[in-house]
Amino acid sequence: MGIGMQIVYVGFPGAARIEAEAGVQLLRLMRFAARVSHCHLAIEAMRGPNGLYYDARLDIVTPEKQFIPLPHCADKDPEAAVRAAFDYAERELTHRGSDFARRGV
Repeated sequence: MGIGMQIVYVGFPGAARIEAEAGVQLLRLMRFAARVSHCHLAIEAMRGPNGLYYDARLDIVTPEKQFIPLPHCADKDPEAAVRAAFDYAERELTHRGSDFARRGV
């Protein structure tokens, strides 16, 4: 069984290329499928002093319904923000996996 994903765009209509990038990045998390049931990806267009940028936040939900919010990742390129969010998720899940291994879970 795979990992489900919900994508929400805030402040802009989204784009097929962003959704495709999110799908590619989700494949990286498939090795954690036993510990992740689905995730929520929110991408928000924001204006700052240096112009438009995109804030991406990935929240993970475990099979036990534990909600794991991850930090926001921002970039002028929405696809780069999405990649950064999944980079963080992969590091977090790898770290949590080593904690589980040490505890014998």
